[in-house]
Amino acid sequence: MAFLFAFIGYLLFRLPGAIIGFFIGSMFSKTRLSTSFVTTRMDMRDFELKLLTLAGLVIKADGKVTQKELDYVRRYFVSAYGKHRANEVFRVFNNELNKSNVSAAEICGHFASYARYESRLQLVHFLFGIAQADGVVSDIEWRTIEGSSRYLQLRSMDFESIKAMFIKVVDGAYKILEVEKSATDAEIKKAYRDLAKQHHPDKVQHLGEAYVKAAREKFQQLQKAYEQIKTERGF
Repeated sequence: MAFLFAFIGYLLFRLPGAIIGFFIGSMFSKTRLSTSFVTTRMDMRDFELKLLTLAGLVIKADGKVTQKELDYVRRYFVSAYGKHRANEVFRVFNNELNKSNVSAAEICGHFASYARYESRLQLVHFLFGIAQADGVVSDIEWRTIEGSSRYLQLRSMDFESIKAMFIKVVDGAYKILEVEKSATDAEIKKAYRDLAKQHHPDKVQHLGEAYVKAAREKFQQLQKAYEQIKTERGF
C-alpha cells in the first residue's frame, strides 16, 4: 500500500511527492483498520504540519534562521505541491517557526506509531538535508536530529549511518557500513554485501525513477565507504 501511494505521489509531484506519498501510504497501511485514524490523523494538513514543525525545530536549533534553509524547505514543497499550494503551506510554516512550545517527542511519536521504519529513515534524511542547506551541519543541529531519531525509534546504527553521509566523522566509512572499526575483514565484506543487496537500485526498478535515484545515491555511498576501507586495509 505504501508503494502505491508513493507511486501516485511520484507521478504527480516527482521525488518529493514520492517521499510524501510513501509516508502517507505507510501510515495508511498500518492503520487501515482504524477508522478514527483515517478521519483524523490521516488528514493531509495534519501530516504537513507535523513535517513542517520538525523542519522548524532543525532550522531554529542553532539559534538562527537562514534563508538557505528556508529556501530548501520551500523548494521541497513547491516541487511536491506546486507554487500556489506551497505558498499556503509556507504561511503555516512561518507560524510554526515562531512557536516555542513544540514537542518533538509527541510529533515523532506519532510517526513512530503510524509510519513504517523505512519512511522514518527518509524523514531523518530530509532533516539532515535542511541542516546542510546552509553549507554546514552544526553540532546542535545534528544533536537535534539525533533526538528526533530516538523519538522515531530508529536504531542508533541507522542514525549514525545517515549522519556519516552528511558529516565527516571519525571512521565515517565504517559507520556508513554499520560496523565497528574493530570488525574483521570478513565481517566488513558481509556487511557490505548485505547492505548492497538491501539498497541495490534494481530492487526498486519497478517503482519508478524517484526510488531508483534515491537507491542509487545510497548504493554509491556504500560503495565509496567500502572502497575506502579496502584501500586502508589492503584486502
